[in-house]
Formats: sequence, structure tokens, C-alpha cells
Amino acid sequence: MSEQKIYVGTGKKHPDYEIVNVALCLTDLPKEHIFEYEKKKYIKLKVVEMKEPGKWGKTHYVEVDTWRPEPKEEKDDLAF
Repeated sequence: MSEQKIYVGTGKKHPDYEIVNVALCLTDLPKEHIFEYEKKKYIKLKVVEMKEPGKWGKTHYVEVDTWRPEPKEEKDDLAF
């Protein structure tokens, strides 16, 4: 079962360069997806190209990467 996408921003490809400028709404970043590594806070995001530009000419959207590894099952060492 896939999780619902969490959209947190949009962007537009620069017409002359391979650059996508994006704006993120920090208020919409879900705290449960923020993690800490070496005393710094991170969130994994995806910048995805839209099939066609949106109403305001935006060509990309930004969503939270909600993938999490499956919990490992413990194996019973006594099994024959």
C-alpha cells in the first residue's frame, strides 16, 4: 500500500540552463519525516518533473520522500 504524497513546493525549470528553481513551504514539512544525523536535521525530498506545466508555468513539484525500510523480522535460531 502506498502512502499519500505530501506536496511541499513547486518549481520552474530555467529556460536557458539545467536549473530548477524551487520554493518550499517549511511550515508544511511534516515533523515525522525529519531525521537527525550527526546533530543536524534533514528531510528527504523528491523534485519531480510535471507532465505539462501548471497554471502558473511551474514545471516541477516537490514532495516528501516517505519511503521507509521494512522492519527486519527476527529469525528464530532454534528452528530446525
